[in-house]
Amino acid sequence: MRHLRALCAIADTGSLHKAARLLGMSQPSLTTQLRRIEQALGAELFTRGRTGCRPTPLGRAVLSRARPLVAQMALLVGEARAAAARADGARLRIGSTASRALAGWLRRLRQRLPGTDITLHMDVSANALLRALAAGQLDVAFVHEVEGCPLRVPDGLERRVLVEREPQFVSMARDHPAAAAAVVDIADLAEDRWMVDPTVDGEWDGLRRVLGAAGIDPPLMHADYHTAASLIVVGEAVAPCQPTSGPRDDMAIRPLRDDPLAVRLLLYHRRGDDGAALYGTAYAALAAAYREAALRTSAYRHWLLRHGTPLPCPG
Repeated sequence: MRHLRALCAIADTGSLHKAARLLGMSQPSLTTQLRRIEQALGAELFTRGRTGCRPTPLGRAVLSRARPLVAQMALLVGEARAAAARADGARLRIGSTASRALAGWLRRLRQRLPGTDITLHMDVSANALLRALAAGQLDVAFVHEVEGCPLRVPDGLERRVLVEREPQFVSMARDHPAAAAAVVDIADLAEDRWMVDPTVDGEWDGLRRVLGAAGIDPPLMHADYHTAASLIVVGEAVAPCQPTSGPRDDMAIRPLRDDPLAVRLLLYHRRGDDGAALYGTAYAALAAAYREAALRTSAYRHWLLRHGTPLPCPG
Protein backbone atom coordinates (compact mmCIF):
# COMPACT_ATOMS: atom_id res chain seq x y z
CA MET A 1 0.00 0.00 0.00
CA ARG A 2 2.93 2.34 0.73
CA HIS A 3 4.21 1.79 -2.82
CA LEU A 4 0.78 2.43 -4.31
CA ARG A 5 0.39 5.68 -2.36
CA ALA A 6 3.79 6.80 -3.62
CA LEU A 7 2.83 6.12 -7.26
CA CYS A 8 -0.44 8.05 -6.87
CA ALA A 9 1.36 11.00 -5.26
CA ILE A 10 3.90 11.20 -8.09
CA ALA A 11 1.13 11.09 -10.69
CA ASP A 12 -1.01 13.68 -8.87
CA THR A 13 1.80 16.20 -8.38
CA GLY A 14 3.77 15.49 -11.55
CA SER A 15 6.99 15.89 -9.59
CA LEU A 16 9.18 13.71 -7.38
CA HIS A 17 10.00 16.75 -5.24
CA LYS A 18 6.37 17.70 -4.68
CA ALA A 19 5.33 14.10 -4.12
CA ALA A 20 8.05 13.66 -1.50
CA ARG A 21 6.84 16.76 0.32
CA LEU A 22 3.28 15.46 0.16
CA LEU A 23 4.32 12.07 1.57
CA GLY A 24 6.55 13.56 4.27
CA MET A 25 9.77 11.98 2.99
CA SER A 26 12.96 13.07 1.23
CA GLN A 27 13.17 13.17 -2.55
CA PRO A 28 16.15 10.73 -2.70
CA SER A 29 14.16 8.21 -0.62
CA LEU A 30 11.16 8.50 -2.94
CA THR A 31 13.40 8.20 -6.02
CA THR A 32 14.92 5.01 -4.59
CA GLN A 33 11.45 3.64 -3.79
CA LEU A 34 10.22 4.34 -7.33
CA ARG A 35 13.32 2.67 -8.80
CA ARG A 36 12.67 -0.46 -6.72
CA ILE A 37 9.02 -0.59 -7.82
CA GLU A 38 10.01 -0.25 -11.47
CA GLN A 39 12.71 -2.91 -11.09
CA ALA A 40 10.17 -5.27 -9.53
CA LEU A 41 7.77 -4.72 -12.45
CA GLY A 42 10.51 -4.78 -15.07
CA ALA A 43 9.60 -1.50 -16.77
CA GLU A 44 9.41 2.25 -16.23
CA LEU A 45 6.19 3.66 -14.81
CA PHE A 46 7.10 7.34 -15.31
CA THR A 47 9.13 9.34 -17.79
CA ARG A 48 11.31 12.01 -16.17
CA GLY A 49 11.98 15.29 -17.92
CA ARG A 50 12.33 19.03 -17.46
CA THR A 51 8.55 19.37 -17.18
CA GLY A 52 8.30 16.73 -14.44
CA CYS A 53 7.17 13.10 -14.22
CA ARG A 54 4.54 11.70 -16.56
CA PRO A 55 3.06 8.17 -16.44
CA THR A 56 4.05 5.76 -19.20
CA PRO A 57 1.30 3.59 -20.75
CA LEU A 58 2.18 0.89 -18.22
CA GLY A 59 2.16 3.52 -15.48
CA ARG A 60 -1.36 4.61 -16.41
CA ALA A 61 -2.52 1.00 -16.30
CA VAL A 62 -0.99 0.47 -12.86
CA LEU A 63 -2.46 3.74 -11.57
CA SER A 64 -5.95 2.80 -12.76
CA ARG A 65 -5.79 -0.22 -10.43
CA ALA A 66 -3.88 1.53 -7.63
CA ARG A 67 -6.14 4.53 -7.10
CA PRO A 68 -9.27 2.58 -6.02
CA LEU A 69 -7.17 0.48 -3.63
CA VAL A 70 -5.59 3.57 -2.05
CA ALA A 71 -8.97 5.29 -1.76
CA GLN A 72 -10.57 2.25 -0.12
CA MET A 73 -7.70 1.88 2.34
CA ALA A 74 -7.92 5.58 3.25
CA LEU A 75 -11.67 5.22 3.75
CA LEU A 76 -11.17 2.16 5.95
CA VAL A 77 -8.58 3.94 8.10
CA GLY A 78 -10.74 7.07 8.36
CA GLU A 79 -13.81 5.11 9.40
CA ALA A 80 -11.82 3.14 11.97
CA ARG A 81 -10.37 6.31 13.43
CA ALA A 82 -13.77 7.98 13.51
CA ALA A 83 -15.21 4.97 15.35
CA ALA A 84 -12.35 5.08 17.84
CA ALA A 85 -12.91 8.80 18.36
CA ARG A 86 -16.61 8.27 19.08
CA ALA A 87 -15.70 5.59 21.60
CA ASP A 88 -13.02 7.69 23.29
CA GLY A 89 -14.93 10.97 23.43
CA ALA A 90 -15.31 14.19 21.44
CA ARG A 91 -12.56 14.97 18.97
CA LEU A 92 -11.98 17.67 16.34
CA ARG A 93 -9.23 17.09 13.80
CA ILE A 94 -8.30 20.30 12.00
CA GLY A 95 -6.30 20.63 8.81
CA SER A 96 -4.98 23.99 7.68
CA THR A 97 -2.66 25.77 5.33
CA ALA A 98 -0.55 28.55 6.91
CA SER A 99 -2.50 31.41 8.49
CA ARG A 100 -1.88 34.05 11.16
CA ALA A 101 -5.37 33.27 12.46
CA LEU A 102 -4.51 29.74 13.60
CA ALA A 103 -3.38 30.55 17.14
CA GLY A 104 -6.51 32.56 17.88
CA TRP A 105 -8.69 29.89 16.27
CA LEU A 106 -7.29 27.11 18.44
CA ARG A 107 -7.54 29.25 21.57
CA ARG A 108 -11.22 29.98 20.93
CA LEU A 109 -12.04 26.38 20.08
CA ARG A 110 -10.51 25.13 23.33
CA GLN A 111 -12.57 27.71 25.21
CA ARG A 112 -15.83 26.88 23.40
CA LEU A 113 -15.36 23.09 23.27
CA PRO A 114 -14.00 22.09 26.70
CA GLY A 115 -13.16 18.44 26.94
CA THR A 116 -12.78 18.05 23.16
CA ASP A 117 -9.52 16.59 21.88
CA ILE A 118 -8.48 19.18 19.27
CA THR A 119 -5.58 18.38 16.94
CA LEU A 120 -4.02 20.40 14.13
CA HIS A 121 -2.41 19.09 10.93
CA MET A 122 -0.55 21.65 8.80
CA ASP A 123 0.20 21.23 5.10
CA VAL A 124 1.32 23.61 2.35
CA SER A 125 -0.99 21.79 -0.06
CA ALA A 126 -4.68 22.69 0.16
CA ASN A 127 -5.50 19.82 -2.22
CA ALA A 128 -3.75 17.33 0.07
CA LEU A 129 -5.80 18.57 3.03
CA LEU A 130 -9.04 18.21 1.07
CA ARG A 131 -8.13 14.65 0.11
CA ALA A 132 -7.43 13.85 3.77
CA LEU A 133 -10.77 15.39 4.76
CA ALA A 134 -12.65 13.35 2.16
CA ALA A 135 -10.88 10.20 3.39
CA GLY A 136 -12.07 10.79 6.96
CA GLN A 137 -8.62 11.68 8.30
CA LEU A 138 -9.72 15.24 9.18
CA ASP A 139 -12.99 16.79 10.37
CA VAL A 140 -12.53 20.30 8.96
CA ALA A 141 -9.99 21.88 6.62
CA PHE A 142 -9.18 25.59 6.45
CA VAL A 143 -7.55 26.29 3.09
CA HIS A 144 -6.80 29.11 0.67
CA GLU A 145 -7.54 29.01 -3.06
CA VAL A 146 -5.33 31.14 -5.29
CA GLU A 147 -7.39 33.31 -7.64
CA GLY A 148 -7.52 31.76 -11.09
CA CYS A 149 -6.29 28.36 -9.83
CA PRO A 150 -9.32 26.36 -8.59
CA LEU A 151 -8.74 23.63 -6.03
CA ARG A 152 -9.46 19.99 -6.87
CA VAL A 153 -12.33 19.35 -4.44
CA PRO A 154 -13.25 15.68 -3.88
CA ASP A 155 -16.90 14.65 -3.96
CA GLY A 156 -18.77 14.75 -0.67
CA LEU A 157 -17.33 17.98 0.73
CA GLU A 158 -19.13 21.21 1.58
CA ARG A 159 -17.59 24.60 2.19
CA ARG A 160 -18.20 27.91 3.90
CA VAL A 161 -16.49 31.00 2.55
CA LEU A 162 -14.55 32.90 5.20
CA VAL A 163 -13.15 35.64 2.93
CA GLU A 164 -14.23 35.91 -0.70
CA ARG A 165 -11.12 37.83 -1.80
CA GLU A 166 -8.12 38.39 0.44
CA PRO A 167 -5.46 40.56 -1.23
CA GLN A 168 -1.89 39.34 -1.13
CA PHE A 169 0.70 41.90 -0.12
CA VAL A 170 4.41 41.88 -0.98
CA SER A 171 7.34 41.62 1.44
CA MET A 172 10.69 43.26 0.74
CA ALA A 173 13.79 44.49 2.52
CA ARG A 174 13.21 47.46 4.81
CA ASP A 175 15.60 49.63 2.71
CA HIS A 176 14.08 48.62 -0.66
CA PRO A 177 13.33 51.81 -2.69
CA ALA A 178 9.70 50.74 -3.19
CA ALA A 179 9.21 50.46 0.59
CA ALA A 180 9.07 54.26 0.80
CA ALA A 181 5.57 54.15 -0.73
CA ALA A 182 2.44 53.09 1.15
CA VAL A 183 1.23 51.17 -1.91
CA VAL A 184 3.61 49.50 -4.38
CA ASP A 185 3.24 49.26 -8.16
CA ILE A 186 4.15 45.79 -9.32
CA ALA A 187 6.13 47.35 -12.17
CA ASP A 188 8.49 48.87 -9.56
CA LEU A 189 9.54 45.31 -8.67
CA ALA A 190 10.29 44.22 -12.25
CA GLU A 191 14.04 44.02 -11.61
CA ASP A 192 13.73 42.12 -8.34
CA ARG A 193 13.95 38.38 -7.93
CA TRP A 194 10.51 37.07 -7.01
CA MET A 195 10.44 34.10 -4.67
CA VAL A 196 7.61 31.56 -4.69
CA ASP A 197 7.09 28.14 -3.13
CA PRO A 198 6.03 25.83 -6.00
CA THR A 199 4.67 23.22 -3.55
CA VAL A 200 1.87 25.59 -2.48
CA ASP A 201 -1.08 24.74 -4.73
CA GLY A 202 -1.70 27.46 -7.32
CA GLU A 203 0.95 29.85 -6.00
CA TRP A 204 3.39 29.51 -8.88
CA ASP A 205 0.73 29.64 -11.60
CA GLY A 206 -1.06 32.55 -9.93
CA LEU A 207 2.09 34.65 -9.61
CA ARG A 208 3.21 33.88 -13.15
CA ARG A 209 -0.21 34.94 -14.47
CA VAL A 210 -0.13 38.24 -12.58
CA LEU A 211 3.43 39.08 -13.62
CA GLY A 212 2.60 38.27 -17.24
CA ALA A 213 -0.51 40.47 -17.14
CA ALA A 214 1.67 43.33 -15.85
CA GLY A 215 4.00 42.86 -18.83
CA ILE A 216 7.04 42.04 -16.75
CA ASP A 217 9.26 38.97 -16.66
CA PRO A 218 11.42 39.20 -13.53
CA PRO A 219 13.79 36.45 -12.43
CA LEU A 220 12.10 33.86 -10.21
CA MET A 221 13.39 31.79 -7.30
CA HIS A 222 11.81 28.59 -5.97
CA ALA A 223 12.11 28.06 -2.23
CA ASP A 224 9.96 27.57 0.85
CA TYR A 225 8.78 30.68 2.66
CA HIS A 226 10.86 30.00 5.77
CA THR A 227 13.97 30.26 3.60
CA ALA A 228 12.51 33.26 1.80
CA ALA A 229 12.53 35.49 4.88
CA SER A 230 16.31 35.33 5.22
CA LEU A 231 16.70 36.23 1.52
CA ILE A 232 14.15 39.04 1.62
CA VAL A 233 15.71 40.91 4.54
CA VAL A 234 19.07 41.16 2.74
CA GLY A 235 17.48 42.33 -0.51
CA GLU A 236 17.96 39.11 -2.48
CA ALA A 237 14.27 38.64 -3.20
CA VAL A 238 10.72 39.91 -2.82
CA ALA A 239 7.75 37.61 -2.24
CA PRO A 240 3.96 37.59 -1.94
CA CYS A 241 2.70 37.38 1.64
CA GLN A 242 -0.54 37.29 3.58
CA PRO A 243 -1.90 40.73 4.52
CA THR A 244 -2.11 39.57 8.15
CA SER A 245 1.68 39.21 8.25
CA GLY A 246 2.96 41.07 11.27
CA PRO A 247 5.42 43.98 11.03
CA ARG A 248 9.15 43.28 11.31
CA ASP A 249 12.03 45.65 11.94
CA ASP A 250 14.04 44.16 9.06
CA MET A 251 11.24 43.74 6.50
CA ALA A 252 8.64 45.96 4.82
CA ILE A 253 5.19 44.62 3.92
CA ARG A 254 3.15 46.65 1.45
CA PRO A 255 -0.10 46.22 -0.53
CA LEU A 256 0.13 46.07 -4.32
CA ARG A 257 -1.72 48.67 -6.33
CA ASP A 258 -5.06 47.35 -7.65
CA ASP A 259 -4.53 44.11 -5.68
CA PRO A 260 -3.66 41.83 -8.61
CA LEU A 261 -2.83 38.87 -6.33
CA ALA A 262 -5.60 37.41 -4.18
CA VAL A 263 -6.84 34.22 -2.56
CA ARG A 264 -10.17 32.94 -1.28
CA LEU A 265 -10.30 31.56 2.27
CA LEU A 266 -12.52 28.51 2.73
CA LEU A 267 -13.55 26.12 5.50
CA TYR A 268 -14.52 22.62 4.31
CA HIS A 269 -16.22 19.68 6.02
CA ARG A 270 -17.77 16.42 4.86
CA ARG A 271 -21.37 16.53 3.67
CA GLY A 272 -23.83 14.64 5.84
CA ASP A 273 -21.62 14.31 8.92
CA ASP A 274 -23.45 14.44 12.24
CA GLY A 275 -21.66 17.59 13.30
CA ALA A 276 -23.49 20.65 11.99
CA ALA A 277 -23.29 22.41 15.36
CA LEU A 278 -19.61 21.57 15.69
CA TYR A 279 -18.82 22.96 12.24
CA GLY A 280 -20.80 26.09 13.04
CA THR A 281 -18.72 26.55 16.18
CA ALA A 282 -15.51 25.97 14.22
CA TYR A 283 -16.51 28.58 11.62
CA ALA A 284 -17.54 31.16 14.23
CA ALA A 285 -14.27 30.71 16.12
CA LEU A 286 -12.28 31.00 12.90
CA ALA A 287 -14.11 34.15 11.81
CA ALA A 288 -13.42 35.80 15.17
CA ALA A 289 -9.76 34.76 15.05
CA TYR A 290 -9.37 36.10 11.51
CA ARG A 291 -10.90 39.44 12.48
CA GLU A 292 -8.47 39.66 15.37
CA ALA A 293 -5.47 38.89 13.15
CA ALA A 294 -6.59 41.34 10.45
CA LEU A 295 -7.22 44.25 12.80
CA ARG A 296 -3.95 43.66 14.65
CA THR A 297 -1.96 44.40 11.48
CA SER A 298 -1.90 48.12 10.65
CA ALA A 299 -1.25 47.75 6.90
CA TYR A 300 -4.18 45.37 6.43
CA ARG A 301 -6.41 47.36 8.78
CA HIS A 302 -5.81 50.51 6.69
CA TRP A 303 -6.43 48.56 3.49
CA LEU A 304 -9.77 47.33 4.83
CA LEU A 305 -10.79 50.87 5.77
CA ARG A 306 -9.82 52.26 2.34
CA HIS A 307 -11.76 49.59 0.48
CA GLY A 308 -14.72 49.35 2.83
CA THR A 309 -14.31 45.56 2.85
CA PRO A 310 -16.24 43.79 5.59
CA LEU A 311 -14.50 41.18 7.71
CA PRO A 312 -16.13 37.77 8.29
CA CYS A 313 -18.83 37.79 10.91
CA PRO A 314 -18.46 35.26 13.75
CA GLY A 315 -22.22 34.85 13.77
